[in-house]
Amino acid sequence: MSQNFKYVVRISNTDLNGKDQLFYALQKIKGIGINTAIAICRLAGFHPYTKLGSLSDEDIKKIEYLVKNLHEKVPWWFNNYKKERFTGNNIHLIESDLILKAREDIEFQKALKSWKGMRHAAGLKVRGQSTRTTGRTGLTVGVTKKAQ
Repeated sequence: MSQNFKYVVRISNTDLNGKDQLFYALQKIKGIGINTAIAICRLAGFHPYTKLGSLSDEDIKKIEYLVKNLHEKVPWWFNNYKKERFTGNNIHLIESDLILKAREDIEFQKALKSWKGMRHAAGLKVRGQSTRTTGRTGLTVGVTKKAQ
């Protein structure tokens, strides 16, 4: 390893291992999967198998800019939030923004009293899965032996 190798690289409030390959390290950021990570590598002009710690500070800033502004560089169908509810924009959210937006959408569904909202409020499965045998919560009583 060279003198300027970084063992820990911080991108968008996430500590990433510098020994990992670039596309693999980017996947550790919430909201970025394998296809998004490879797209970021291609847009930045780096080979996906480059070690993250061997990149210069300017290269890391370039990657961080792409991570934060990915929705400007990719087609609309590549974003993880299409037609945002209030603005109608196509955006790509990461980290805490993604978590807060998902929670906000669930609360909005609950306030609408839609089917999905009612299922969320009751703590039941939302997407049509069967609930007869799976998804049971709470303590099981089991079989007890009769006292003699």
